[in-house]
Amino acid sequence: MDVMPKWAEVILVPLISLLLAAILSALVILAIGEDPVAAVKMMVEGALGSTYAWGYTLYYATNFMFTGLAVAVAFHARMFNIGGEGQAMIGGLGVALACLYVPWPHWSLGLLGAILAGGLFGAGWALIPAWLQAKRGSHVVITTIMFNFIAASALNYILVNLLKPKGSQDPASARFPEAVHLPTLHELLAPLGINFSKAAPANVSLLVAVAACVLVWALIWRTRLGYEIRAYGQSEPGARYAGISGVRIILISMVISGALAGCMAINNVMGEAERLVLNATEGAGFIGIAVALMGRSHPFGVFLAAILFGFLYQGGAELALWTKIPREMITVIQALVILFTGALDNMVRAPLERIFLAARRGRG
Repeated sequence: MDVMPKWAEVILVPLISLLLAAILSALVILAIGEDPVAAVKMMVEGALGSTYAWGYTLYYATNFMFTGLAVAVAFHARMFNIGGEGQAMIGGLGVALACLYVPWPHWSLGLLGAILAGGLFGAGWALIPAWLQAKRGSHVVITTIMFNFIAASALNYILVNLLKPKGSQDPASARFPEAVHLPTLHELLAPLGINFSKAAPANVSLLVAVAACVLVWALIWRTRLGYEIRAYGQSEPGARYAGISGVRIILISMVISGALAGCMAINNVMGEAERLVLNATEGAGFIGIAVALMGRSHPFGVFLAAILFGFLYQGGAELALWTKIPREMITVIQALVILFTGALDNMVRAPLERIFLAARRGRG
């Protein structure tokens, strides 16, 4: 029998962990001679104070939803996919090829093609480490880290030598045709009478990311495959005894994970840059690990954690712009959030379990 109720597990533990991270972050800001209250106000204003700010917060959150879901699916199969960064890079290559070389008549068809191309390229890049783990016993953590570096080098070569327009000095592909430019939130909300910033990069990819959260929830908790993935993740010997193939689960879960990471490119490559550039992922693959940890590998938790990290990214950029607090300080805050919600999770959970256990005994 669980000691804590489900609501405490899902809400109270992360909330207290966040509070502890915020307190420690405030102490760090104090230590460098800045006002933590003013810093928080500026972060909130910079990330949530206008539709322009919301546009950037939601843009970052969209990236983190895709990569967070990618890590979460692998987590359920007891695998640590650290290759989301590389899978998103290769997914971006797939999106760029689909947008540049297929004459889509409308952005909606182009979006479907980009989702398919980005997903396939990301899945293909994840399939190799998955096969090495399933068939050769190579640890997926090591191979996915290596494949991040290989992806970065391969993309650099392809952009500089194959996709860069003739005469251009910029290591980037040509701009995508106007027919595949995705509508921004301004264009989507204007017919509803909602005035959203034209300059904000948030676009229709946000809706695709939310749909991905719903689909992953349905996959993991409402399908036989999802049950097999969770069963394998909980007990490999038990799953094998029940007739569940470990090789099959490793391959399928990693392919789904890679496809989700690859689909991130529809937001940053197709939706924002409208061309493929170097370092387009901006570390979103690694932030996805923190998002999955904080969201307890549940799609709804991933959604909320992605919004939080989008807030930290955008608010941190504003903080670095208008104060003496360095941009690296936001990395420290993110690290503290990861530390308390991941590595030090039991520090919060154990006292809460004792409190709920004592309360139950008192009622008894």
